[in-house]
Amino acid sequence: MNDSKQLFKPFQLGSLKLPTRIVMAPMTRSFSPGGVPNAQVVEYYSKRAAAGVGLIITEGTTVNHCAANGYPNVPRFYGDDALNGWKNVVTAVHAAGGKIMPQLWHVGNVRRLGTEPDASVPGYGPMTKHKDGKKIVHGMTQADIDDVVAAFAQAAKDAQTIGMDGVEIHGAHGYLIDQFFWEGSNQRTDDYGGSMAKRGRFAVEIIQAVRAAVGPNFPIVFRYSQWKQQDYTARLAQTPDELKAFLQPLSDAGVDIFHCSTRRFWQPEFAESDLNLAGWTRILTGKPTITVGSVGLDGSEFTSFMTNTKEVAQPASLDALLARFSAEEFDLVAVGRALLVDPEWAAKVRDGRQDEILPFSRNALGSLS
Repeated sequence: MNDSKQLFKPFQLGSLKLPTRIVMAPMTRSFSPGGVPNAQVVEYYSKRAAAGVGLIITEGTTVNHCAANGYPNVPRFYGDDALNGWKNVVTAVHAAGGKIMPQLWHVGNVRRLGTEPDASVPGYGPMTKHKDGKKIVHGMTQADIDDVVAAFAQAAKDAQTIGMDGVEIHGAHGYLIDQFFWEGSNQRTDDYGGSMAKRGRFAVEIIQAVRAAVGPNFPIVFRYSQWKQQDYTARLAQTPDELKAFLQPLSDAGVDIFHCSTRRFWQPEFAESDLNLAGWTRILTGKPTITVGSVGLDGSEFTSFMTNTKEVAQPASLDALLARFSAEEFDLVAVGRALLVDPEWAAKVRDGRQDEILPFSRNALGSLS
């Protein structure tokens, strides 16, 4: 049995001082009518901080661009009403002893006509797409790119102003930034398409703009994934050398911590090593990393819970995770569904009450608890 107390050691990187190594992973909840986080959202996050989560990364929050949003009732990170709502969350999380960052998000071509706040706006992405004679995705011009870069920078500055402890830029899972990374969705012939370096330019410009807006001491986390919602077998990088070529420009642009999204943390990223994606990223960049992927739960496929199912994900041993943590494969551990269903998850792990941890089922998605 590995000692879970190692997850409750402090972590410090510059101005970021975390009381524990446990991170709440960003999970879209859709409980912010009009895009404004309310008292329920305040309680939802503060309860997890009070129970021992060192860093909360919020659900995806949309930046101030006409096509950033793709879903109803997700929170935004612009406008006085929404920012005041987030300031209430910050105050409560800090009072509970935790730290918090917003995940800054643009859904890109995932957006569909009819989506709030302006139903007439199509998705925006690297490439124009038509269906049945209608333009469903607007291929981004240079002016569009500049607008989105500026929107991320402004959101980061607003996060700093209201007392957030850093920002996470969402560059994963087939959303806008990742759409530029991925060769399958980016076949541009200008400076933003072609080679891996060119496909990464959009992300680099966003990171640089965020860094310029917040200064040198405000933490920037960057979340990326090899897999996509559209293709679980997709790989941006097939080898460690390719992964280094992908990551180094992002690191140089100003990323402090990489959040390495995988579906199952225990799966090796490349055949020649048992290291997972966070482990490889830590070695290749020299930057701290966050691992994530079915932590604390059995191998039930998390996407199965997006449909009407009676499947239940049962609590699972942390021994494999703790062995990797002890080997310094990664620095921080993000917990998703296990924390979504059980706000006391961290406290139960800390206190040896694993037998009290709640299983995860689709019912947990129906409310904030």
